[in-house]
Amino acid sequence: MKKYIFMAALAITFSSCAELMKIAQEVNIPTSSVNIPVTNAENISGLKSSLDVGIEKAVGLLSVENAFYGNEALKILLPAEANQIIENIKLIPGGEDLVNRAVLSLNRSAEDAVKEATPIFKNAIRNMSITDAGNILFGSDSAATAYLRQATYQELKTAFAPKVKASLDKPLLAGVSTSETWNTLSNAYNKVTNTMVAKIAGLKPVNISLEEYATKKALDALFVKVAEEEKAIRTDPVARVNDILKRVFGQLDKK
Repeated sequence: MKKYIFMAALAITFSSCAELMKIAQEVNIPTSSVNIPVTNAENISGLKSSLDVGIEKAVGLLSVENAFYGNEALKILLPAEANQIIENIKLIPGGEDLVNRAVLSLNRSAEDAVKEATPIFKNAIRNMSITDAGNILFGSDSAATAYLRQATYQELKTAFAPKVKASLDKPLLAGVSTSETWNTLSNAYNKVTNTMVAKIAGLKPVNISLEEYATKKALDALFVKVAEEEKAIRTDPVARVNDILKRVFGQLDKK
């Protein structure tokens, strides 16, 4: 009780929030127990911390087997441009099996690639300039994630693409890489399109950047999971795993 009286007396003397926080820490009073306004700098730190926590959990959830393939919402199918292959699959010997293997392999590559996402995201988060912390903090359940996406997407895509390519080139399924499986499928189909019958039918070769497509899909899934973790931090005090999250997001409990 004496500590709290002492703190109240000092509050009259010191007007700086930073000074009061320092005093609270020196006398071992939990800062959450002290009525000290949260600064904009703390809000920014809290928002970045929430994204740090979110990406760590997102990567943990998505980097296990079937995290993509076994989740209908995140499962990566072949690009829309490949629909004509599927529609004419009977023209390719063993084509249906090739399509199934390509889809499974593509998802395995995404599950493998996201393991490399944490440092890439954390670097983007650390360097992200948050211009309106208050509006983000008191915005939607995924406002910080949306801001991260808007501010750093191209940077993330550029840094993440080589990791995705490396995963696409790994022999992750039955000793064969996703790139090899896709090339076998697309080359077989493109060979068919060169026949006179196919040309009369209007079939055209399929040329797709699988790396670009897979990078986009993997990033989309990561943002979905980061948004889910941000919502948990906003709504569930238990999800606030450090002091800055408790202090900053505790403001939302008083709304």
